Amino acid sequence: MEVINSFMTWIFKNRLGQIENFKKNPISVQETTFRSLIEAGRRTEFGRQHRFESIKTYSDFAARVPVTDYEGFKPYIEKTMQGRQNVIWNTDIEWFSKSSGTTSSRSKYIPVTEESLEECHYKGGKDMLSLYVNNFPESRLFTGKSLTIGGTLEKNPLNPRGTARAGDISAVIMENLPIWAQFARTPSLETALMGEWEAKIEKMARETMNENVTSIAGVPTWTVVLLQRILELKKAKHILEVWPNLEVFFHGAVAFGPYRSLFKQLIPSDKMRYMETYNASEGFFGIQDQPDSEELLLLLDYGIFYEFIPMEEWDKENPQVISLRDVEVGKNYAIVITTNGGLWRYKIGDTVKFSSTLPYRFRISGRTKHFINAFGEEVIVENAESALRYACDETGATISNFTAAPIYFEGRGSKGAHEWVVEFRNAPSDLENFAGLLDQKLREINSDYDAKRHKNLALQRLILHQAPEGLFEAWLSKKGKLGGQHKVPRLSNSREYIDEILGMMAANQ
Repeated sequence: MEVINSFMTWIFKNRLGQIENFKKNPISVQETTFRSLIEAGRRTEFGRQHRFESIKTYSDFAARVPVTDYEGFKPYIEKTMQGRQNVIWNTDIEWFSKSSGTTSSRSKYIPVTEESLEECHYKGGKDMLSLYVNNFPESRLFTGKSLTIGGTLEKNPLNPRGTARAGDISAVIMENLPIWAQFARTPSLETALMGEWEAKIEKMARETMNENVTSIAGVPTWTVVLLQRILELKKAKHILEVWPNLEVFFHGAVAFGPYRSLFKQLIPSDKMRYMETYNASEGFFGIQDQPDSEELLLLLDYGIFYEFIPMEEWDKENPQVISLRDVEVGKNYAIVITTNGGLWRYKIGDTVKFSSTLPYRFRISGRTKHFINAFGEEVIVENAESALRYACDETGATISNFTAAPIYFEGRGSKGAHEWVVEFRNAPSDLENFAGLLDQKLREINSDYDAKRHKNLALQRLILHQAPEGLFEAWLSKKGKLGGQHKVPRLSNSREYIDEILGMMAANQ
C-alpha cells in the first residue's frame, strides 16, 4: 500500500502546473474557455437562435444571449430530456442532475454532458486531491479507502423509456467513475446509490465500519448521521477508535462553520484535516487550496465561463452583468455561468464575495433567494452562520440544523423581529444567553441589521426556539425531501417554512 500511496501522490501532483497557470493568467484562460464554448454551441439549436456564428467578442455574446434562470432555460432542458439532441450542446446528453437547492416541490434537472463530467466534475475531484497531497506531502491518503456519501438515481421523468437518467450530481458522478476509482472508495456502489435514506445509512454504516477509511467526502449533515450510527454499532467513544488512519474530510453543499465543533467531538484529533469544495449540479467551482485559509480558489479551466451580477443590481429589470476581470474584492455578487454542460448565461442562485483577484479566491456568501430583508436589514446566510458560530463558541453548544424568518409587523405600534428555530446536538445551558449572543454578533457584522435594532426602533431582539431532536429530519421526510442534496432553507423572507416547522413542534408538545 505504501508503494501505491507514493505512486498515486506523484500522479496527482502532476496537475499542479496547470493550476498555477490559471492562477497567474486568469483572464486569458477564461477567454480561451469562452471561445471554446462559443465554437461548441455554434451549430446547436440554441446557438442558431442566438446567432453564435457572428459572435466575435464578449460584448457580442452579452448583447445576443439573455441572462436567465432555470424557469427561463427550462424549455431547452425539457426538449433534451424528451430525447432531442443538439439543442443546447453539440454532443449527446444522457445524464441530468436533479437538484432542488431548497425544499421547493419543483425539482430542477441540470444537463450533464460527457465534457462536463470529464473536464469539470472529475477534474475537480482530481485537483482536490492534487492540492491536498501538495499541502500535506506526508499524507498516507491512498493507503486506505475514501468513504463517499452519494445520492440516488432515477429514470428520466420526461422520457422513462429512454436511455437518459437523472439523479443527484454525486450519484451521477459515482455511477460514471472509472473502475480504478471504484476500488478506492467505500461502500459498494449499490449501497451508495440506494434510494431509501434510513435504510441506506444503516447499510452504509455496516459496510464501512470495518474498512480502513482514510478520508471522507460528503455533506456534513448526513456525514454526522452516518458517523453517529457507526459509533453506536461499534460501541466506540469517537470515530478514530473505528478508523485510526482517518486524516481528512472533504466537505461541501452547506457551510461547515456550525458543524466544526461537533466534528471535533466525533473526531478528537488536532491532526484531522478539513477541506471544503464547491461542487454543485451546474459545475465544480471552487476548492479550498490553502491549509491556513477557508477561502476557495475559483477554478478557471473547467469549461465554465463566469459572469457576475452585483447584488445591488439584482432586483433591477436589466441588471448590470460583468465579467471576471471587473469584479471587486469585498462586494457581493450573484454568479452567472456558461458551461460545457450546455448552460448559457445561467443564474445558479448562489452569491459570492471575492477576497483576492490574483489569484481569484472567494467565499460563498449565500443564496439570491435565501436571505431576510423584510425591514431593509439584508441579512444573508453568511451573516447567520458567522453569528451562530460565535454563539456556539461562546457557550460550548453545537447545532445540527437551523432556519430563520421574519416576524412581520402585525398592527399599529407593533415591531418586527427575526424568529429562529435551532436544533442542537449539545444545547447551551442558558438558551436566552445564546439568543442574546447570536443577536449581538448579528449586530456587529451587519450594520443594516444593527441600525434596525438600535433602541428596538424597527426590530426587537430575535426570538429563538429550541427544536426537539430530529425535527428538521422529520419535516424534510414529511415533504418527501429526506436525503440526497435536499437541505433545510437557512433563511427565508417569508414564513412558509418556519410556520410549518413551528406547527410540527406545537403538535408534538
